[in-house]
Amino acid sequence: MPHETPVSAPPLPPFRERAPWFGGDLQTLRNIIIGGPAELPGGERLLLAMPDGDRLAARLDRPASDTGAPLIVLAHGLAGSESSLHGIATARYLVGEGWPVLRLNLRGAAPSRPTSGGRYHAGKTEDLAEALRGLPAELARHGIVLIGNSLGGNLVLKFIGEGGHGLPVRAAIAVSTPIDLAATCARMMAPRNFAYHRYMLDQMKREALAPGAALATAERAAIAGARSVYEFDDLFVAPHFGYRDAPEYYEANAAKNFLAGVRLPTLILHALDDPWIPADCYQAIDWANLPAIETVLTKGGGHMGFHDAESLTPWHDRISAQWLARQGLGPRILSA
Repeated sequence: MPHETPVSAPPLPPFRERAPWFGGDLQTLRNIIIGGPAELPGGERLLLAMPDGDRLAARLDRPASDTGAPLIVLAHGLAGSESSLHGIATARYLVGEGWPVLRLNLRGAAPSRPTSGGRYHAGKTEDLAEALRGLPAELARHGIVLIGNSLGGNLVLKFIGEGGHGLPVRAAIAVSTPIDLAATCARMMAPRNFAYHRYMLDQMKREALAPGAALATAERAAIAGARSVYEFDDLFVAPHFGYRDAPEYYEANAAKNFLAGVRLPTLILHALDDPWIPADCYQAIDWANLPAIETVLTKGGGHMGFHDAESLTPWHDRISAQWLARQGLGPRILSA
C-alpha cells in the first residue's frame, strides 16, 4: 500500500485521465503523438567536471528573481537528455513556479557526449555526486532537491539510499522509476511491448555509439550486435562497468535494494498501468516500514505520462510542486 500522508496534511490531488488519452499506452505515447512544450528561452550551460577529465553538460534555467527555493536537479531517463519532452515540461512548470532548475545530462547523453567519452548506467551515483559537488556555491546555497524521471529516478533513489554522499540534498522525487531493473527488463521484452523494445534498443545503441564514445572494438561489436535490451546490458553495460553479467548489474543497482537507507523526505510517484514497469515491483514493497518515503501509486498515468483532466500541466509536476511546498521547500517570494 502507498505510504499514508500525515493526518495534518490533506491528501494530494488524485490523478484522473484526460480524454482521449485513456490507458497506459496512450498516456505514455501522448507527447510522441502530438508533441510536448517548447523549450524555455535562454538558459545557461554548465560543464561539471568528473575526476577522470570528463565533463557533464547541464542546462540551468532560473526564475526572474531569487525566491529562496532550493535548486532542482533533474536526472533524465534511459537514452534521454535535457531535451526529453517530459523534462522540458517539468523545467517550464517549476521555473514558472519559482524554482531554479538544472537539467543534468548524464555521462554520454547527447549534450554531454562532446565532453565525455564515458557512459552512465542505472546506478552510477558517483557521477551524480561529483556533478553536485561541482556546482557553483551560489546555486546550492538554498540546498538541492533531486528529481529523477524513469531511469533517472532509480539513480536518485539509490543516491538517497546510500546516504546522500555528504551533499546538501534536502529532498528527492522519483517518477515512473524502474526500481526493479531485472523485472523491468523482462517486461520491456514481453511480446506486447515489441514496438517499445525495438525503439528503446535503437535509441540505446545510437547513444552508446555516438561519435566521441570511448569504446574498445569488441564493445562496439557487442553494442551493434545486441538483439535485446538484456543482451545490451549483458554483453556491454555489465562488463564495461566490472559486473559479471546483467543479473549482477541489475541486482547491484536496483533502487528497491536501497530504499531502507532513505532518510531524507522522498516522494515516489508511479502509475500501476505503466506498460514498461510491472506493478508488482511496487506492490511487493512494505511502504509503511519506510517512513521517510511517501509513495503515491495511481491506477492510470502510463510511463512518464500523467496527462490528467485538471490541467495541461502533467499531474506529476503539479504534485511535485505541492509536495515540495509541504516540506517547506517552496519559493518564499514569487517573481512578478
